[in-house]
Amino acid sequence: MRLVFAGTPEAAVPSLDALLGSRHTVAAVVTRPDAPAGRGRRLTASPVAVRARQAGVEVLQPARPSEPEFLARLAEIAPDCCPVTAYGALIPRAALDIPPHGWVNLHFSVLPAWRGAAPVQHAIMHGDEITGATTFRLVPELDAGPVYGVLTEQIKDTDTAGDLLGRLAIAGAELLVATLDGIEAGQLEARPQPGDGVSLAPKLSRSDAEVNWHVPAVAVDRLIRACTPAPGAWTRLNGASVKLGPVTRLDRPAPGAPGDGLRPGELLAAGSRVLAGTATAPVLLGEVQAEGKRRMRADEWTRGLRAEDRPLVFG
Repeated sequence: MRLVFAGTPEAAVPSLDALLGSRHTVAAVVTRPDAPAGRGRRLTASPVAVRARQAGVEVLQPARPSEPEFLARLAEIAPDCCPVTAYGALIPRAALDIPPHGWVNLHFSVLPAWRGAAPVQHAIMHGDEITGATTFRLVPELDAGPVYGVLTEQIKDTDTAGDLLGRLAIAGAELLVATLDGIEAGQLEARPQPGDGVSLAPKLSRSDAEVNWHVPAVAVDRLIRACTPAPGAWTRLNGASVKLGPVTRLDRPAPGAPGDGLRPGELLAAGSRVLAGTATAPVLLGEVQAEGKRRMRADEWTRGLRAEDRPLVFG
């Protein structure tokens, strides 16, 4: 089939690579416009745009996919189908109607669970044991279209959102190609999603990523892993923000042992270990990054704080 692929972030690059290596023809790529990035806030092309140009594929970057110029160019290219992975904008009906086989989206959850922009983050944050990826036909309603195919993936106890998304991006790329093969062969029929089990996964904001130390350790751990690498978990210390890398959950200390009786957010430096109290057992901090500083091990960071003679309590 003749394809126009839509995608933007690094997680969409495996899909593009898989399509480029398939029997289908990628006639063009649709991606978000160049955006400011890095400390210098220089305009930077999306990872999908970079990969497409390396492959010599035409790149379309409409500010909105409803723009008449974009719709006209899409109709001119005349794709049979438009596969999508993490494009980042809603596709209007006028665009949905152009390819005969519609737009086929690869979504990183088992629909109808976790419809929205951050399915992997919400699956980790809510303690799901299994997630996956789904291919479905786009409709105007958010992630509500009929399903072509599904794969499942176990969520490991140490998975960050970045870890899990990396695995799903690779496995999902194979699912996307298999779905297009089945559509082309006339062997695959989309089935409506179940009416129950719908959950929403909106994009996580910086305020969502602030750690609440007054919840159980398991919730602290899940939040930090869900927000790694983006938007990045953080907390406050003496009025300044501190970014946090993944932590390790610990058993409740024996009476009188280091960490016993730590209040929520209270820190204890014990040798090379730095513990932080929660509503239950303490957690072992990994890497931290204070404002204006580099990332470092928690014990390095606390050694620099001791000379300030201020209480070490997050929150």
